[in-house]
Order: sequence, then C-alpha cells, then structure tokens
Amino acid sequence: MKPISLMRNILTVGGWTLLSRGAGFARDMMMANYLGAGPIADAFNVAFSLPNMFRRFFAEGAFNQAFVPMFAKKLESGEEPEAFAQDAFNGMAALLFVFSIIGTLAMPWLVWAMASGFVGDARYDLAVGFGQITFCYIFFISLVALLSGVLNAYGHFTEAGFVPILMNLIFIAAMLLAVWAGWDMGTTLAWTVPVTGIIQLAFTWISARKLGFRTAFRWPRLTPDLRRLAWIAGPAILAGGVVQINLLVGRQVASDTLGAISWLSYADRLYQLPLGVVGIAIGTVLLPDLSRRLRAGDSEGGRASFNRGTEFALALTLPAAMALMVIAVPLTRVLYERGAFGADDTAATALALAIYGAGLPAFVLHKVLQPLFYAREDTRRPFRYAVISMVVNAAIAIGLMPIIGFAAAALATTLAGWIMVAQLWWGARNMGDEARFDARFRHRLPRILLATAVMGVVLWFGADICDAAIKTRGWRFPALTALIAAGIISYFAAGAALGAFKLSDFKSLRRRG
Repeated sequence: MKPISLMRNILTVGGWTLLSRGAGFARDMMMANYLGAGPIADAFNVAFSLPNMFRRFFAEGAFNQAFVPMFAKKLESGEEPEAFAQDAFNGMAALLFVFSIIGTLAMPWLVWAMASGFVGDARYDLAVGFGQITFCYIFFISLVALLSGVLNAYGHFTEAGFVPILMNLIFIAAMLLAVWAGWDMGTTLAWTVPVTGIIQLAFTWISARKLGFRTAFRWPRLTPDLRRLAWIAGPAILAGGVVQINLLVGRQVASDTLGAISWLSYADRLYQLPLGVVGIAIGTVLLPDLSRRLRAGDSEGGRASFNRGTEFALALTLPAAMALMVIAVPLTRVLYERGAFGADDTAATALALAIYGAGLPAFVLHKVLQPLFYAREDTRRPFRYAVISMVVNAAIAIGLMPIIGFAAAALATTLAGWIMVAQLWWGARNMGDEARFDARFRHRLPRILLATAVMGVVLWFGADICDAAIKTRGWRFPALTALIAAGIISYFAAGAALGAFKLSDFKSLRRRG
C-alpha cells in the first residue's frame, strides 16, 4: 500500500464533502432568508440537533470507531467480514429502533435538557413538536453510517461521500416547494428530516449491494465478535457522550439569548466546511488504512500515512483557520445577511465564527490523532481525555457566560478542543514509529505557519480595501470572491517560495487520483 493511495482517497472524500458543504451553504442561506435567527429557526435547530447529536454518540463518533478497525482487519485476513457486518447491522438496527421510540416519547424532557431557556416562550412548544417529527432520523442515518464504514473499508469512498449531498439537495427542494405551495416553513423542514433519512439509507443500501454486501433486517444474535465490538465501543460511546455533553452545555448557555442558538448554528456551518473537507476526510480514510497496515505489520507505511495525512491536514487547515478569524464579518455578511437575517445577526455570527476558527486546527487534529488509538482498538484513553476536555468546556462556558454572553459557548468549545489535542499527542508518544513525526513534516510545518501568516496579512488589508464593495448589494459576491482568491494565491505563492510544500505535489495527486 503506497502513501499516494491514502492521499488520493482523502481527496476523493474531501471533494465530495466540499460539494456537500456547498449544497449545505445554499440550504443555510435559504433558511437564513426565510427564518432568520428567530424563534422558528431556534426551535428547528434544536430539534434537528437532537437526532444528529445521538447519531454522533452512537454511530459516527463511537460505533464506527470500533467497527471499522475490526471490519478492516477481518477484510485483510479474510475472516468472514460480511457476516460480522451483518451481525453489527442487526444489533444496531434493533437498538436504534427502541431508542427512537423512547426519544420521541421523551421529547419534552430532551428539549428541556438541550435548551432550558426555551421554557416559557413559543420556542419550547415548537421545538418539542419539530423534535417528535425529526427524532426517527437517528435510526436511518446511523445505519447509513455503518454501511458507509463498510464501503470505506473496501476503498469505495465516492458512494459514501455522496450521501450528505442528498440531504442538502432534498432540503433545498423542500423549501422551494414550501414557498410555491404556501406551506409552513418550519413544519416543512421538520418533515423533510425523516424523508432524507429514508432516501439516504436506500442509496447506501443499494451501493453496498452492488459491491456484493447483502444485508437485511433480521433478529439480532449476540456473537463473540459482537460482544468484543460492544466491549471496544463502550468507552468510545462514553467518549462520544462527553462530546455531546459539551454541545449540550453550549446550547444551554446560548438558549437564554434569543437568536443565539441560530447564530452558533450558522457559524458552525461555516467552520464545518474546512473541517469536513479536510479533517473528516482524513479521519475517514486514515482509520481503515492504519488498521490494515497494523494488521499487515507495515510500520513504515503506517508512519508515512500518519505523517502525510497530518501534513496535508495542516497545510489546508491553518490557512482556513486564519481566513475564518480575519474575514469572519465579510464571510457572514455575504453568505447570510439578507431577508430576515440582519446586521446584528451578522455581527453575532461572525464573532462565533472567529472563535471557532481559532479552534479549527484542533478539531482537524482530533481526526488525525484519534485513528492512532482506534486502529489499535484502544478506546479507553480517548475516553479519559474527553472527560477532562468536558470539564474544561463546562467550566469555561458556564463561568464566562455572565461576562461575555453566548460567545462563551464557542470559546469553551475551542479551548476544550486544544486541550484534547494536547492529551492525544501526549498519549501517542509511546506507540512506536507510526505515531512519530518524520523529518519532512518537521521541515515543512514552520514554513506552513509562516505562509499562513503572510496570507493573514493579505486578507487583513484586502478586507479593508473591499469593505465598501462587500456592503453594496450586487458587488458582494464578486468582492468576496476576489478577497478569497487573493488570500489563496498569496498562501500558495508564499508556501511554494518558502518550501512549505511543492505545487507539483498537488498536481501529481490530481493526476494519480
């Protein structure tokens, strides 16, 4: 296995994620236009966040981190991987079916736990009603995550990468249909959630069957492999719970301020673009790759994968973080400020975006460092690290809320993210060569940082020059495009001149991909 295959797959996943995030921006721009940051937007964002929160808790953030390494190793050794995946599918389906019913019935308590500040105003009843419609999404999307893990382990990243695009396209179509038919926008968005889940599951199911993996809903059976999966997944589920508690604390802090949950959600969408394109793509590809290399005893290849993945991640993430911090206001104004979304909403969303931007490299490094543990089926140490980060997050969010308001939620997320990175890095020191930085990485990292600083200066002065045009309707998008282009050109020019990277690296990746 050559390192170039890792990079090619990262580019594949990242490319599909970029398209998904682009469609997501269009979706959120339409939502901002129709709903702004008012009570319906707050209620829907809380309702939609509930199944997504538990999805990360059960599926993407925990189950797959245990399932993918085991499945990849069985695939490498030929130890009946399909039977293992079928058992995992049945077990997850049974668990999620029961959990979906319980969550729907318990929706008033879940909304209170997520946003107690809603109690006493219209947002609470709206969020409960929307939540009872949307919560079953967890059943469909968690099974999608498992089937996507199977596809990824086989090296098929395109099919799984297309799944999120479906959701955004369906949401866009639903909003256009609601405007045309005169439907209530909040209710339309709520019913769109389970519809997207059904379509996403059908698409992934068909993709897996074309690959030769045939699965069906059957009564689950507790096999030795499934017991081991549960044993490994347990700490990862707890770690996922810690991450979701961090989000819960943030939303509780924000729920007392009208519009704050929506401001954080809109900012989250913007910083999720580079996080998804780079961080999630690398984590998705790196975990099965490292698992199979460890199974094959390929220590040198594992080190190359880890170093090139980290190098690639930082080469794209550090300039993205700088841009989110320096031009947060122009980005927010151009993308969101229209219709019901006003100037005050822009200022608040941009503040949250800049704070999230400072944490972006940490969030991406999570995706690079965690596979070092999960590929070894070590889920306990990441859990302990997550607990410490949770305490830091809660202390900062609650402690600073009276001083800086809703921004305390974003600041707590960023600082807790960096605490988590420090712990993961420290814990990986004794893992051997696979977890050590090589000479090329140590040579290039300071040069990447310097090229990022050059880009930051260009964006700072460019934003001042483009300010008038960005505030003028009709010139907003051209001005922002020119500003971003100037930043990109300055970064790659400085990076090439300083030796942070070679432009031929990217060209060769494109040709080989």
